[in-house]
Amino acid sequence: MLKITIHDSSESLTFQVEGKLIGDWAKELEQAWKTASSARDSKTLIVDLTGTLYIDEEGKRVLTNLFRDGALFRTSGTMTTCIVDEITGKSRKSRRSILAQPLLLLLAVGIARSATDPAPLKLTLRDAVQMALKQNPQVQIANLNIAESQQNQNVARSGLLPQINFSGSESVHRINLEAAFGSKIPEFPGHVGPFWLVQGGPSGSLPLFDFTAWRRWQASKENVTGTRAQELTVREENVQLVVSQYLGSLRAAADVKAAESRVQLSKALFDQASDLQKNGVGTGIDTLRANVEYQNERQRLIAAQTVLKTSLYGLVRLLNIDPHQPLELADESVFFHTPDYPSDETMERAWVERPEMKALASQIRSAELEKKRVEAERLPSLNLAGSWNLQGITPTSAVPVYEFGVNLDIPLYTGGRIKAQTAVSGIELKKLAQQQDELRNRIALEVKTALAELESAKTEVEVANLGVDLAGQEVTEARDRFQAGVANNIEVITAQDELSRANDNQIGALYRYNQARADLAHATGQMESLYAK
Repeated sequence: MLKITIHDSSESLTFQVEGKLIGDWAKELEQAWKTASSARDSKTLIVDLTGTLYIDEEGKRVLTNLFRDGALFRTSGTMTTCIVDEITGKSRKSRRSILAQPLLLLLAVGIARSATDPAPLKLTLRDAVQMALKQNPQVQIANLNIAESQQNQNVARSGLLPQINFSGSESVHRINLEAAFGSKIPEFPGHVGPFWLVQGGPSGSLPLFDFTAWRRWQASKENVTGTRAQELTVREENVQLVVSQYLGSLRAAADVKAAESRVQLSKALFDQASDLQKNGVGTGIDTLRANVEYQNERQRLIAAQTVLKTSLYGLVRLLNIDPHQPLELADESVFFHTPDYPSDETMERAWVERPEMKALASQIRSAELEKKRVEAERLPSLNLAGSWNLQGITPTSAVPVYEFGVNLDIPLYTGGRIKAQTAVSGIELKKLAQQQDELRNRIALEVKTALAELESAKTEVEVANLGVDLAGQEVTEARDRFQAGVANNIEVITAQDELSRANDNQIGALYRYNQARADLAHATGQMESLYAK
């Protein structure tokens, strides 16, 4: 992915390049350069590569052409600096040095490795949420919808402002007088012309009283407010998706760590059983049981690693980053912590903060204004219109002509249109009121459910933590009894299964606690404020 930002100042034109300068993306930079540099007016051209992650051969070709056109480069990082020095010729002198050759060789190897195996992108939950809010296509579309509604507001506002035009024309006329007056006029020719008519000048109009246009403008303003609320809804939903996916990935990572720990334990117990058999203390069936348990744990580890990979792939998709970019979770170590949740989350606050409620309230206000606009069509409208032209048969003989007047339009009979449109608006308001009641009830249910699940999950975490401690003690005691020859390793295998179950219970309880916390934040409209700031 490549992002190109152009900064235009009085002295320079800067191209800020962020991402990977490769293939077709590099050609986009070249095209942007050609378009902007054609009108630079002797400004200094700068290419800022401080945010560039990787440059391939196509990128080098484009940078070489830009350098030949007089571009200056701004770099940071060893790889980018080395490539730019090679293009600008600064590294030629260093190549003459024998000591520099091994360094350049190592750098080339590093660049080749980075091209085939890019460094993992390590993200915290907060970083992932912030990246999604910047790059997710649905969020970008919501922002474009706001811009579109703002332009529609400008269109509606133009109906309240003066409209001024300038027109000019040149035409030739020939008039049949007999056809124009219905009979031939004595002592007058049958026709006049041909003659030229030249005219040109401004004309305009100004609404003095048009309540319909005023209501239309008010409704367009409310539509902008509603679009902003819808954008907040999209942001909250995307944050919820990213948080849920990230928490699922944390759970998968915790499963992998727990599986790795159990593999190490089962391997140690298998080795212990083998040593006891070699020394004549243990039996072959004990070693076989330990080996079967060891292979089972290895199988669980493989399955857990696959789940982690697929979960990370889903997170990459939500963040809209390069699919080839490896991803790592920076919050793995804090998964086993149980952060507190705000105690002031109430249904009343949810009804105020939820963006869906704000968007629906804006739709209701817009529908009310639309109803008023329809009702305002019964009122008269008053407009001022006029024109001033120079008119003549030749430009030199043109004289000023003008026309000014006030137009009064009073609707007397519209065939029932206004009444029907008012009824439609009233029905729409009733539908929105029903939707508002349904949304309030749904939000109340979501808040109650999230609170109940959060309290339950918190208790589950406490019980699961205790279960892990007890299962660990059981494994230790069973292992000691087996080592002492008091019992066979059936007790050890059973204790291992109990530990595995306890690990799963703990990880599941922690996941449900964090997910319930996120569900409560979503139910009260606090996803972005809690996870992105």
